[in-house]
Amino acid sequence: MVFPNTLSRTAYIERIKPFVRKNLIKVLSGQRRVGKSYLLFQIISFIQSVDPQSNIIYINKEDFQFDMIKDAASLNEYILAKSKTDVHNYIFIDEIQDISEFEKALRSLLLDENNDLYITGSNANLLSGELATYLSGRYIEFKVYSLSYFEFLQFHKLADNELSLESYIKFGGLPYLIHLGLTDTSLEYLYSIYNTIVYRDVVSRYSLRNNTFLEKLIEFLADNIGSLFSAKRISDFLKSQQTNMPPNQIQQYCAHLANAFIVHEVSRYDIAGRKIFEIGSKFYFENTGIRNVIIGYKIKDRGKLLENMVFNQLLYLGYDVKVGSFHAQEIDFVCERDNERLYIQVALRLDEQATIDREFGNLLAISDNYPKVVVSEDHFNGNTYEGIRHMQIRDFLLIRDRIS
Repeated sequence: MVFPNTLSRTAYIERIKPFVRKNLIKVLSGQRRVGKSYLLFQIISFIQSVDPQSNIIYINKEDFQFDMIKDAASLNEYILAKSKTDVHNYIFIDEIQDISEFEKALRSLLLDENNDLYITGSNANLLSGELATYLSGRYIEFKVYSLSYFEFLQFHKLADNELSLESYIKFGGLPYLIHLGLTDTSLEYLYSIYNTIVYRDVVSRYSLRNNTFLEKLIEFLADNIGSLFSAKRISDFLKSQQTNMPPNQIQQYCAHLANAFIVHEVSRYDIAGRKIFEIGSKFYFENTGIRNVIIGYKIKDRGKLLENMVFNQLLYLGYDVKVGSFHAQEIDFVCERDNERLYIQVALRLDEQATIDREFGNLLAISDNYPKVVVSEDHFNGNTYEGIRHMQIRDFLLIRDRIS
């Protein structure tokens, strides 16, 4: 079996390697076209290098030749027909959410210790609810995101400079862009991906009827990156635009968009009270390029996009991220990883004393000893302010493991 040559996303491969031939289902989840399929190819190449006798079984539900696999029974039948008894069977199923009750087949296949299973999905609810219960303790999930800035530079063979950062902000990090170039032609590709996600992973999957409202909602979210609001606030705004939709339905539509990984919904966290607020969230886009084709790439949105990129970098680095609230102060990001905490403030520029006092002052109000960082597009004299660290955005986006 021959697979296309691809640039390796080493960070993901290294995370997955320890689980090869372990009796767990390896789940790669993320938005369409972020590179999950190519990661499967790279895992296959690794397996073939360490186990030349491996029996690779590959199913791609976006390929018509696998259209006959529609449910658990046909999936199980196909894999059993391709399996061998004297070697390890490495089973790869791409976009598995298109197979009805697939979890029943996976649970059965996992009973054979000769089987090693890898699946991808483009829905955040892939392993939630009853499914999580059905496969409890039998899977490990790896969330796959658009290219980080470091990966973007590698893929496009670019140096780290302001022009490269500008291209990253404008076009985002979908891997396939290396075949199209960073020109306005790529925007047509990004728009086609956006339409595919909206109409296949949202409208079709959830049988939505009010497509006009959905598009207006997405435009609203794209124009309000990083704004704190509730479903009621969105409802009130849209009502002023002659579009009526009750808050509960808006909440449902937002959840559908988050499940399709178009946006990430981020909850508010009360730092002093150590609890999650039930009302009020922020939304960030998985891919800034897709966001830009929805509403346009405007200079006035620079601050919003900067905050979005910082959020995406934190996810890529493996942090659990929430929006912070500390008494009257807002903390852009409260990040946790391996039982350690990190606070992040984001500013477009630190060229006015009022901005410096606000961004650093919000962090100085928190008296614990966890690291605190302010990120901005410009450089800051001394790189610290009363002990709070400053990082320029390009330096921040080039971090590859942990923020110390």
